[in-house]
Amino acid sequence: MHTTNLDATQGTNFSGAQVGALTDLHNYQFFHPLGKGRGFPGKLFLKEALRMTSMEVSLNKLPAGQSVPFYHQHREHEELYIFLKGSGQFLIDDTVIDVREGTVIRVAPEGVRTWRNHSQEDLYYIVIQAMAGSMHANDVEDGVVSPEKVSWPA
Repeated sequence: MHTTNLDATQGTNFSGAQVGALTDLHNYQFFHPLGKGRGFPGKLFLKEALRMTSMEVSLNKLPAGQSVPFYHQHREHEELYIFLKGSGQFLIDDTVIDVREGTVIRVAPEGVRTWRNHSQEDLYYIVIQAMAGSMHANDVEDGVVSPEKVSWPA
């Protein structure tokens, strides 16, 4: 996997980075261990750069007319695909789903998947991976309101 050194901002309880415009995602490249040295442009993983401990997030750009050249599934991670711009098709367990801006798809680890951009414009999407079954409280139960009054620095 290609590790990207992003200009990150970090504190005790946070980390952030500026990755640039989505249209410039082609400047990032991912090298899969089984890809025989072949890189996949337009894929930026954020786990290491942001010191995430319970999920992986990637920003993705699939050029017009391109497709992922393999099927894949996971051992333990479910994935959430959030499509931001463009259109294409997602194939999972022999079911084809048309995707476009606003489409979201959750895939269980066992789901065999691939996708393509058969349109004339680039397809932009975010993928979030997390351990399947690891959430033990909903967002309302896990959230705790801090007693401090909100005060923005001048």
